[in-house]
Amino acid sequence: MQLSGALMVLGAFALLQLGRTTARSRSYLLLNATGSAVLAGNAAVGGQWGFVLLNATWLLVSLWSVLRPRPAMS
Repeated sequence: MQLSGALMVLGAFALLQLGRTTARSRSYLLLNATGSAVLAGNAAVGGQWGFVLLNATWLLVSLWSVLRPRPAMS
């Protein structure tokens, strides 16, 4: 499970660096959110509170970016 979470976060990062996605794309943000949720849960089970903080913050920022209102297209 931990490996799949890491692959999601790293995969999103690789796609961004390769120009295959943007930092505001829904797929990029959802890959980050899902991967970091998996990693935060895994870290919580293991009592690794620094990693819980890191990944929970990553999750919340990703979710905030997905859910925030977008400017209207004119």
